[in-house]
Amino acid sequence: MNGTMQLGSQPSGSSTAAAAIDYAHQSEKLSHQLSHDKEHPESVAVEARFVTPQDPVIVTADGHRLPGVPLPEAYKLNALKAALDKERSPVRRRSRSQSTGHLKKVKEATNQKLQGRRGRKPSEAALGASSPPSHTNPLFPPLPLYGPPSLLRDIQCMTFRVSAFFLSAAFLAVIVLGALFTSIPPLCLRIWSRLKLQDPDTKRPFHQEELRRSRTRAEENEAWVKQKAAREGATNGTSDEKGTPQTSSSNFTPTEGGPDPIVCDPAYYARRVGLDIEEIQVQTEDGFIIDLWHVYDPREYTKLDDEERGYRTPDPFTGSKRKRLRNPNQKPKFPVLLMHGLLQSSGAYCVNDDDSLAFYLCKAGYDVFLGNNRCGFKPRHVLLEYSDPRMWAWNIRQMGVYDLAALTSRVLFETGFDKIGLICHSQGTTQTFVALAKEQRPDLGEKLTVFCALAPAAYAGPLIGKMYFKFMRIISPAAFRIMFGIHAFIPLMMDMHALLHPKIYGWLGYKVFSFLFDWTDTRWDRELKDRMFQFAPVYVSAESMRWWLGRECFAKHKCILSTKEQWTAEEKEDEAMGTLGTVQIKGRENGSALADQHGKQQQQQPGRRRLKGSTAWYNEQVCPFALWVAGNDDLVDGKRLLRRFENGREPHVKVVHSKVIEGYEHLDVIWAMDARKQVFDEVRDVLWKTCNVRDKCRVPAGCEEVEAWVSPKEQSQTEGEQSSSDAVS
Repeated sequence: MNGTMQLGSQPSGSSTAAAAIDYAHQSEKLSHQLSHDKEHPESVAVEARFVTPQDPVIVTADGHRLPGVPLPEAYKLNALKAALDKERSPVRRRSRSQSTGHLKKVKEATNQKLQGRRGRKPSEAALGASSPPSHTNPLFPPLPLYGPPSLLRDIQCMTFRVSAFFLSAAFLAVIVLGALFTSIPPLCLRIWSRLKLQDPDTKRPFHQEELRRSRTRAEENEAWVKQKAAREGATNGTSDEKGTPQTSSSNFTPTEGGPDPIVCDPAYYARRVGLDIEEIQVQTEDGFIIDLWHVYDPREYTKLDDEERGYRTPDPFTGSKRKRLRNPNQKPKFPVLLMHGLLQSSGAYCVNDDDSLAFYLCKAGYDVFLGNNRCGFKPRHVLLEYSDPRMWAWNIRQMGVYDLAALTSRVLFETGFDKIGLICHSQGTTQTFVALAKEQRPDLGEKLTVFCALAPAAYAGPLIGKMYFKFMRIISPAAFRIMFGIHAFIPLMMDMHALLHPKIYGWLGYKVFSFLFDWTDTRWDRELKDRMFQFAPVYVSAESMRWWLGRECFAKHKCILSTKEQWTAEEKEDEAMGTLGTVQIKGRENGSALADQHGKQQQQQPGRRRLKGSTAWYNEQVCPFALWVAGNDDLVDGKRLLRRFENGREPHVKVVHSKVIEGYEHLDVIWAMDARKQVFDEVRDVLWKTCNVRDKCRVPAGCEEVEAWVSPKEQSQTEGEQSSSDAVS
């Protein structure tokens, strides 16, 4: 490569051929398939395109994209391409015949290299040479590089899949047995209570409400079965006939009903409450096809046809925007995007009937879109197949930098807005925190009016110290690959989803996840619990789980954007300065207390703000934040994140709302029976408070008295103008 870069301005034909050979060698290493020029010329890697300075994707000859590669490999491909382009420059004075002969030599040399006549193909190198090193970037280790398919690579991949199948199945079996074993004592207590003629459920905080909802659902299901013909003839969602099935909102007429068959289909549950869902395909910048679900009111929105719902160009934030309302004179709804947690899909927002966050926001008056990360239920890529290890070479960085940007771009395109509101839960907050960071993709913050974080996952909770998590942290990256493979993480879980009856799968899913993450159903509507676990787990990569649980990343540093040494030193400094306090912000009225306190501290101590801001994760492009922290969440530590904002570590972050909900666990923020009161109403108000086009949108129901949020900068400008006006007067 160095010799290529040092070529003179008048190189010989042999140096040009050498440049072509070097470029062909590197291109083949990063191409889709081993190509012999005549068979698959479109699969050849042409160049590396940098989405961010740290995130290159490979562009093929036909314009498709391949997942990113390590930075040195991307730089090398572009450098060799630039050198070859320079060799082919028309500045060189040659006759037409000389140029033709020269290009013929280049083509012959390229074909010779592609066909392996100069030695072993780089893609046939052992996979061990491409494995992640033991000591890598402390926060985002470089991903392994896998070449195009070859006989040796396929054999090695199959070896990993076989070893991972048995070892990960054994690991899963241990987890399942542990979950079943730990459920024996609670079962015995319930039996003992029954023997004493006591009802153990009376101690549940929402027992009476749970019974009331169960009776209401039974009545509606019975009415649906008896009057199906009458319901299908209804057009306005109302009827004088007693027993006509309706949702809690009389303006929405269900088009599905009866006893719940428990299906893995969010559109079915939308139709049960008088709404519907269309599935839109989105292409990421590295070629993955992911699902975006649009929740809509069928009375006012016309579903897109198949072609319109297909994926577009991989380049985000491009193309003309469109709107699709049946009444074009009606004001549009403000768009919001919801992102899900680890091992989940956005179906988690659709399982509680009218008390589902997605349906609640849609009926309140927002245009709701549900985003899903790469692979999900249906792993798809424009070029790669399931068996290709490059299909699974991604972690939380790619989910934030690529997936979130692609989904946001498509929502903007579909709605015609310049900004949207973003709501995330758990891992969804993690990928957003990562994507918005100043070293990642900070310009994404300019597309968001507010980021609502439910159970924000930036710092690890005490659960990370459990035995099975420790086991995954102590094994080496090589051992992790042998045990969990280089493809999907324990795909047997998805196979069991297809094989088991929904009730058995839902029951088992709850037991396993409760065992792993210490969740309980204390605040859930247990009659709907089987639904909740139909949308989990989904396909995720073994690499992403290695990021969460491996020896190098989150599990080691217990933070997503700071090493353990960095954030512990910051907290010691805060404690020494007497600013470290326990955040206990409750209630809607006190929701902006953190923002007010933070602003006053910055104004009173500008020097201290500059000192602490030197380690900030975010710059001035970041959008406002709103946070709802579960007070009894052992999986993540949201209070520590709130302290970071309270103590001035993020001078550019404006916290417009924050709340710690005592007694809440990790999933209660979306599934608790009182989540509408504790969380949803406030999310609805925050979205409208921060909306940048309030005069152009329909006012959501319940937000008539919500005042617009004014940023500190705008407030100071207004006060300055007022002072100037008073002085003139």
